[in-house]
Amino acid sequence: MRIKGFLVAIMAMCAMSTAAIPAPTSNTTASMVTGAATSQPIGHYDFCQTHRDECGANRNTAVLEMTDAKWALVRSVNSTVNNTITPMTDKEIYGKDEVWAYPTTAGDCEDFALLKRRILIQRGFSPANLLMTVVRKPDGEGHAILTLRTTDGDFVLDNLASNVKPWYETPYSFIKRQSSYNAGRWVTIENGRDVLVGALK
Repeated sequence: MRIKGFLVAIMAMCAMSTAAIPAPTSNTTASMVTGAATSQPIGHYDFCQTHRDECGANRNTAVLEMTDAKWALVRSVNSTVNNTITPMTDKEIYGKDEVWAYPTTAGDCEDFALLKRRILIQRGFSPANLLMTVVRKPDGEGHAILTLRTTDGDFVLDNLASNVKPWYETPYSFIKRQSSYNAGRWVTIENGRDVLVGALK
């Protein structure tokens, strides 16, 4: 399905109700604490060679202030992409590992996140607030999600979850994400492992 088709579906879903966003508990941090520059995933490096205009410095780096309408749009995009794209591995689709690409009918975790990111950017969100993020699942497997950076904290759009959640309510250990200042650079997440420990208690 083309992006235009996604946008039509999303517009139709924007009337959905907006659930209250929970406040962080005393032992959690609403926003991720990022650290030093780190290695760019090889799949994202290859993606940037093809989509150079999407991997440069971000002009507007102000943290996004959300409204009910923006939350409705974010939830609609997350739900629509999750329900439209068929989960398949890169090996199944391309015959090789680690290909980051915009999916049309099928894709793996990073493809879901890339598509959500592109749709929200087309709807006016700054790339600085839509950050590809690498995490580790409780079973140790690597996983990619999209982080939404807001004045209320960081939230996760995940192909494995129907709801958009605060990052600290996920079961993941957060490793690294795109820099908010430059989409082609990545930074470590300093408090990312504390979330996994807390989530498993």
